[in-house]
Amino acid sequence: MIDLLGPLFLLLMVVCALAALNAKDLLSAVTIFGAFSFFSAVYFVVQDAPDVAFTEAAVGAVITTVFFVCAIQRTSEDDQ
Repeated sequence: MIDLLGPLFLLLMVVCALAALNAKDLLSAVTIFGAFSFFSAVYFVVQDAPDVAFTEAAVGAVITTVFFVCAIQRTSEDDQ
């Protein structure tokens, strides 16, 4: 069962990457990017690398996503 989790999360990461590339607005792309980072962190746990998974979860899935969402909220259509 654990052998199937690695390819499953890799597939989910590819789906998230393609969805982020095809997203119509920035907020959707950032949200999908956060999901990508979460799946990446879970993949690292499956591969027995909890230290890398913790870093990816903290930086990729949380901090970067929050910074991007805040940046999108602070910019308006008039600024672009």
